[in-house]
Amino acid sequence: MTLSPDLARLLSLEGQVAVATGAASGIGRGTALRLAEAGAAVLVLDINEAGGQETVRLIEAAGGRAAFQRCDVRVEADCRAAAEAAMARFGRIDILFNNAGIAIRKNAVNLLEQEWDLVLDVMLKGVYMLTRQVVPHMIAGGRGGSIINTGSGWALKGGADAVSYCAAKGGVWNMTRAMAIDFGKHQIRVNAVCPGDIDTPMLRSECAQLGEDETKFMEEAAARPIHRVGTPQDVANAVLFLASGLSAWVTGTHVVVDGGGIA
Repeated sequence: MTLSPDLARLLSLEGQVAVATGAASGIGRGTALRLAEAGAAVLVLDINEAGGQETVRLIEAAGGRAAFQRCDVRVEADCRAAAEAAMARFGRIDILFNNAGIAIRKNAVNLLEQEWDLVLDVMLKGVYMLTRQVVPHMIAGGRGGSIINTGSGWALKGGADAVSYCAAKGGVWNMTRAMAIDFGKHQIRVNAVCPGDIDTPMLRSECAQLGEDETKFMEEAAARPIHRVGTPQDVANAVLFLASGLSAWVTGTHVVVDGGGIA
């Protein structure tokens, strides 16, 4: 049995434009590829130009449309330029995936002030900065839109040696709810996806920071009801749901993608 025309229409992002941050690798890349596969043109944002261009190449090789724009989400001028680039290249913005992230695994005593500032600026301020530039374009377009912010299981509970990460992700989650209230009247939905341990370069960098054996670290990360570490595609599928018409009446909430890790 094939998909019904109505279900295919709800799932399709054909003709839409997505902006994705942190899209040079990991969850960002996997999600950019999935959104493009569903029909969206994707503006790939990252400070990693080589990785971002590779994401574009992968999308185009699969028959999709994409462009890269270097963007430091901490910088207002970069965020403004990114929104303007999406409009100039594709003519609209329908989906914003705020995903740029950094993890510094230290507790409050060991964490330096500049490390605290970096983590909060990238993951919390960065969501505000780019949303601030994109939402006016969504409103002007009159079609509404979907904003998906990357939270974490640690947005909902604490974690060891990750005080700045937990603070930033907790802020992202509550900011998501506030923005859903503010922009709902414009038919702009705002939700969060909250991953558990996902096999990405960032997760493996956390292992290195903690000085742990990688094999043991990954085995412990897989110790959850569904006995494996997550993949970028696991998160990308949840983002696609939140971006698509399948979630047309879903806003101000979160989808936990963690294999049951916080069950």
